[in-house]
Parts: sequence; structure tokens; C-alpha cells
Amino acid sequence: MYVCICNGVTDHQIREAAQSGVASVSELTMRTGCGATCGSCLDMAADLLAKFSATHDLPLPVLGLAQVA
Repeated sequence: MYVCICNGVTDHQIREAAQSGVASVSELTMRTGCGATCGSCLDMAADLLAKFSATHDLPLPVLGLAQVA
């Protein structure tokens, strides 16, 4: 789905950016152009970036239970 019509940025591109370490909307704009023209997509882009980042950075509770010997 297109998130930024002005610059042709899709949700797939936002997911890829999140997976490569993009953590802020300003960095997303610099890397993809999303929101650089009219800005009406920035709220949706921020939501998607947060969603994709959250699912990529899931905590592993088992690691916290591990004891160092």
C-alpha cells in the first residue's frame, strides 16, 4: 500500500527501513522521501514505523532468566 503518494513510498519500504535501523520519522524522510513534499502521510508513516520497529525488537524474556556461570 502506498503511504506517501507524493513520493511513491510504500508500507513495504517503511518496513525495510525499520529493519535496517531507521528509528525516527525524520530519518525515514531522509532515507525514503516519505513526507518530504506535503507531509500529510507523516502520521501514518510514524505509526507504521513504530509498529514495524516494535515487532522487530521483541524482547526475549528467556535471556533475562539465564544465569552466567
